Amino acid sequence: MSNKIRLLLAEDEQMLAEILCDTLGDRDFDVKLVYDGEQALNAVRNGAFDVIVTDVMMPRMDGFSLARRLRSEGCSTPILFLTARSATEDVVKGFEVGGNDFLRKPFAIDELIVRVRALAGRSGRTEQVEESFQVGKYQFNTQSATLIIDGRVTTLSAREAAVLVRLCRQQSAVVEAAGILRELWGDDNFFNLRSLNVYISRLRRHLAADPDIEIISVRGIGYRLIDKRN
Repeated sequence: MSNKIRLLLAEDEQMLAEILCDTLGDRDFDVKLVYDGEQALNAVRNGAFDVIVTDVMMPRMDGFSLARRLRSEGCSTPILFLTARSATEDVVKGFEVGGNDFLRKPFAIDELIVRVRALAGRSGRTEQVEESFQVGKYQFNTQSATLIIDGRVTTLSAREAAVLVRLCRQQSAVVEAAGILRELWGDDNFFNLRSLNVYISRLRRHLAADPDIEIISVRGIGYRLIDKRN
């Protein structure tokens, strides 16, 4: 059985699309190339992918509309947006419609590969992952990426779970944002920090059923996951 990452690439700039397809193919990715959002939607409906990489501005259906449709149909495959946009409202909108990561054009192919592998859960090294953490009244299962409280189950995205794992490993201690960004995003630039802040906000909402659990922002440094009972 092939161990290649199955990647759906939706990019309407034909020359860029073909360069990316050829380069990723040479780097041991199994790439299916489409040129607009409708083709991408049909591809997902009829195939299985580990990661979806899509341009935001495309004909027939843009990347944000594609993500919204996929999430409404129950697709949980990680989505990475390729975009020339960098405004905060665009980043927030991308996450709100179900995106998992952003990569601003122009970009280095090595950065794209790092991000895709992180989303697919394949960093290129073997990591011993704890099966579960007790987070206040929550049971956090890392294998299924679920939070369970009073019989209610919340399924986290791959990136949400990865961020929470790093907070749980150092519960009550300050976890540097730069370390999380370098490990999960591959770069600790300001654009990625805004993405991380969106994930932290999501995790706070997921943990809101236990008022004694809090993720505190430590200005200029990072975050602390605390249990007020301790």
